[in-house]
Amino acid sequence: MELRQLEHFIAVAEELSFTRAARRLHVVQSGVSAAIRSLERELGCALFERTSQRVRLTGAGAALLPEARATLHAAQAAQDTVRAAQDTLRGTVNVGAMASVEVVDLPALLGQLHGRHPAIDVRLRLATTGSAGLAHALLGGDLDVAFLSLPEHRPAGIDARELATVPLVLVVSDAHPLAQRTEVALADLAGEPFVDFPPGYGNREVLDRAFAAAGVARRVALEVPDIDMGAALARHGLGIAFLPAFGVARTPGLHVLDVAGTVLRWSMHLGTSSTRRPSSALRALLDLVDLHVVALRSPRSGRARLGHQQHDAHGSAGRRLPASDQWSAGVTRRAVRPRRTPSVRAAAAVSGRRTEGRATGQTEQV
Repeated sequence: MELRQLEHFIAVAEELSFTRAARRLHVVQSGVSAAIRSLERELGCALFERTSQRVRLTGAGAALLPEARATLHAAQAAQDTVRAAQDTLRGTVNVGAMASVEVVDLPALLGQLHGRHPAIDVRLRLATTGSAGLAHALLGGDLDVAFLSLPEHRPAGIDARELATVPLVLVVSDAHPLAQRTEVALADLAGEPFVDFPPGYGNREVLDRAFAAAGVARRVALEVPDIDMGAALARHGLGIAFLPAFGVARTPGLHVLDVAGTVLRWSMHLGTSSTRRPSSALRALLDLVDLHVVALRSPRSGRARLGHQQHDAHGSAGRRLPASDQWSAGVTRRAVRPRRTPSVRAAAAVSGRRTEGRATGQTEQV
């Protein structure tokens, strides 16, 4: 029995498809089939029931699966122990992220990891299908870690830590009739065309859920996976948009509206598998993440609200800031561990301890 055979068996057992298993392992399907047949001959029993419609585990296959996982984990642990004894950390880390991630300074994070452990091979995948695609790749084993936005009911098999939570704010063109108002209700927006992210992105899910709960139908006229593009389309009157707060400040000509009785927030998470033991190389990356959670910016004041302790809700001299600045303190950084409703001062205090990473002005896709 070889480790390669067990790896192929686990892939087929988790995917319940020889085709998907081959794609996940980056090998031809015939190679996966041959490995499974060889393993079945050695064990003297069938591990899968195969029909033209489906593949499923037999009783023997279900019994083998946890043992196969434990065997591969033990082999990885043995490799890690030897490498640690040689004082050279090696291995591969498969990282998934959005096309750009403003919450985390990803280039700086990966650069520091390379500087400390040059023998670690980092493979980066930028998502084209949003957080849903990253979650699927993480569950399938194609990724070891992902920076993504997860729904309230997180998928089984993923451990997630919240890095930051950001208000989604309603913006319209300065020339839009709603720009004469300071506050609206969700029901007031029923007839408006929206600019939004495609399905599968975290902020789209937040909005779809909120409008469905309010019983308000909305029409998404334009779908773009880019905050700055969405803001520009709204600025030119092609629709209204809910955008992450930090991205609005970059685009002039937008009017920000409060939404009565509604608080919409988008969160960035650090996701890893809950069923696979992290390698030493992955743990080395995870140890550096908090150092690179960056400052976010207010859409009204344009000032950094995190990473600068003096900019809390009462100002550096203890005086209260105008309402247009106060609300941006709702952009909360989760530097140590998630908390549901941290106070403004607690959020600023956590951020103030950060020693590395600053706002980069990148466009975030969420």
